[in-house]
Amino acid sequence: MKVIVIIPAAGLGTRMAPVPGANVKNAPPSKQFTELGGTPILIHTLRKFASVEAVTEIWLVLRENEIAGFRSRMQSEAKDVLKKNVNFVVGGEHRQQSVENALLKISGAADDIVLVHDAVRPLVTPEIIEEVIEAAQKYGAAIAGLPSVDTVKQVERTAEGALIKATIPRASIVMAQTPQGFRYSVIKKAFDEASADGFLGTDEASLVERSGHEVAVVMGSPRNIKITAPSDMELAEFYLRNSPR
Repeated sequence: MKVIVIIPAAGLGTRMAPVPGANVKNAPPSKQFTELGGTPILIHTLRKFASVEAVTEIWLVLRENEIAGFRSRMQSEAKDVLKKNVNFVVGGEHRQQSVENALLKISGAADDIVLVHDAVRPLVTPEIIEEVIEAAQKYGAAIAGLPSVDTVKQVERTAEGALIKATIPRASIVMAQTPQGFRYSVIKKAFDEASADGFLGTDEASLVERSGHEVAVVMGSPRNIKITAPSDMELAEFYLRNSPR
């Protein structure tokens, strides 16, 4: 059995972009290339998966004009990651298409495990990765997630804001994280069906749910944050400085 990792990293990261009117020449890089502790976020993420023995290959999805430069940077700064079988794929217009582009390149057996992970979740732990792999083997589909600690309100959007329509019990709410893991046969079927129907989901699990397959949840971590805004960088730097070595 192979464990295949897909990391979609072709996004522009607009929430990390400079304010309108800023000097474009001084614009920061896409968020996955922003440095965290002196190392690009994406390399931190790749290292977490490269450190897991069960992982056999990694498919990194980038914009076409970024592949050559990042491959060279990995060869000089991340040779430890390249010990795994690392492959590069050109991304699509949105995340789902980027993951699909990788799936079209992968040669997988039905029971192989495919993990999909956000490029900008660099603080995922090997333990979470391994638990998702184990659950995906057992159930066919699994994600990392956290119980909601906040009260969740369902609202109706109006021209002036929003009106609360219901309070959703927290016991039935999970905040989805990545990695999300699936048997190859399960995720391939879900993506093929979504493509045929023109359906665009919010994450890989939503496509698998739509395909009629149950998805298990394993415990994630509050530290497994997705870096989407400049304020997230401060928290990520703190976690990085205080993480076990």
